[in-house]
Amino acid sequence: MISAHPGPVPILMYHSVAHSPAKEALGLSVSPDAFADQMELVAEFGCTPLTTAQLAHAWRTAGALPRRPVLITFDDGYEGVHRHALPVLAKYGFAATLFVSTGWLRGPHDEGGALDTMLDWDQVRALAAAGTEIGGHSHSHPQLDQLTDERLWFETLRCKEIIADELGARPVSFAYPYGYSSRRVRRTVRSAGFAQALAVGNALAERRQGPYALERLTVRRSTGLDAFERLLVGTGRDIARAFARDRVLTKGYAVIRGARRAGRGLGGY
Repeated sequence: MISAHPGPVPILMYHSVAHSPAKEALGLSVSPDAFADQMELVAEFGCTPLTTAQLAHAWRTAGALPRRPVLITFDDGYEGVHRHALPVLAKYGFAATLFVSTGWLRGPHDEGGALDTMLDWDQVRALAAAGTEIGGHSHSHPQLDQLTDERLWFETLRCKEIIADELGARPVSFAYPYGYSSRRVRRTVRSAGFAQALAVGNALAERRQGPYALERLTVRRSTGLDAFERLLVGTGRDIARAFARDRVLTKGYAVIRGARRAGRGLGGY
């Protein structure tokens, strides 16, 4: 069933999928068994996973969407996305989006700094061939809103160029490292040629947020099936309650980050 005017859409944000992730990646990881159970729930509820590009295009053109659209996204580019997540996605025929930090992936562009074992480019190509959209997540995973204009442009454009060279297709979607952005960052991402970008926010995505500030929901190792169900089919109020602590912390970080930007003369735009 399709609808020309869908309501808010849950965009799930994953990172590592691993049995024993590195300590630095533990909190934002999920076990392979938990991921399989979560995807089974997505199927049971009749949700239809879309890529980021598909959702953004539908909202941009007022196109039709499935009755229960959902986005499954992965940040950074951990090896377990290929090893553990891809077989589950393939089992159900689910679309997904992988946002890669090109300087973290194993291969010729690796500059170090990754928190755990990362994908190599053959694995990224295998994911793309299986229908996963590959998007950008900067080159070295910095806090983009703290960078100078020159470095911000490098991080954004270099990421796009490497993905295009390695996959033979330009990426059209972007996700901000750490979820942080500002008007200046969003403008740079748009100027680099990305058509849409995802933040975090821990709220449902809505068309009114605009194509460069779509919000996502964090899935953690501590996210049980009951909590995951609320992410899939809960109301905005349900989700606000679930992420109340995160919202308080986010507001505090926003004040601190704004002060840092002002101190460095970067501004908020």
